[in-house]
Amino acid sequence: MKKYDVIIIGGGPAGLTAGIYTSRAGLKSLLVERGMFGGQIVNATLIENYPGFPDGISGYELGSRMHQQAVKFGLEVTTAEMTDITQTQPYEVSTTEGNFEATTIIIAAGSEYRKLDVPGEERLSGHGVSYCATCDGFLFRGRDVAVVGGGNTAITDALELSQHASKVYVIHRRDQLRAGEILRQRAFAQPKLEFIWNSVVEEAQGEEMLSGLKLRDVKTGRQSTLEVAGAFIATGFMPNSQRFFNLLEIDDAGHIVTDEVMATSAPGIFAAGDIRRSSARQIASAVGDGVTAATAAFKYIQETG
Repeated sequence: MKKYDVIIIGGGPAGLTAGIYTSRAGLKSLLVERGMFGGQIVNATLIENYPGFPDGISGYELGSRMHQQAVKFGLEVTTAEMTDITQTQPYEVSTTEGNFEATTIIIAAGSEYRKLDVPGEERLSGHGVSYCATCDGFLFRGRDVAVVGGGNTAITDALELSQHASKVYVIHRRDQLRAGEILRQRAFAQPKLEFIWNSVVEEAQGEEMLSGLKLRDVKTGRQSTLEVAGAFIATGFMPNSQRFFNLLEIDDAGHIVTDEVMATSAPGIFAAGDIRRSSARQIASAVGDGVTAATAAFKYIQETG
């Protein structure tokens, strides 16, 4: 069984940054990523709030650069699904590409799209229901679509969809947006956007393809049907922490509990990025978490070795 000083689970900004720092520190490091290196950011058309890029940068390019930089400094990577971690040290990490041993582990498994869990959503996923405006927006050129949510992601998606769709309905359960001021200004200035306030989706309707959404006004209880060809769900993310419930302390929202150096309740295991409690869920904060976790892992190995 191949042995490592540190195994990093997750190849988003937090994991890749941790890999840069552990590799540069001389630790034998392996990063396990089940999907695309860069994580959720690869779906972002333009990232404008990451320092160093005044004109913005695409998520795909930023993720690719992080990956290239980490590998340049000696980080080993494998595309695989992590399936289990033993509860005793040294830790054995089981993956779909084999088992590995590690002195320390950094969990940076991120999060996944939060679903509405309403009738028709799962059945029509990929048939009008989508969680990625960047991926699927062009399919709805000249058609009416809806975005569900009122945060930064939802409004960014709505603005992007306005470049393709004839009309974009923004459905939000509150009477005001949670998105930042600049995004709000852009949204209210975009004539293709129409806001449906104080409303939730109760059903995705249609046979083979989405034909509309059944809505309910949360204040009056009145139900209505909105005819749209596409529905983009942007109501946030859920931490990918299910595999760690029996190993680590997890809060009620499913986030891994850490201290100020990203240490979890298990010795030698650290968590970084969206998956940990109190994360700002931003690329810049994920990068900072990765640095802190890598530094703490290095110190742990020095003190226990």
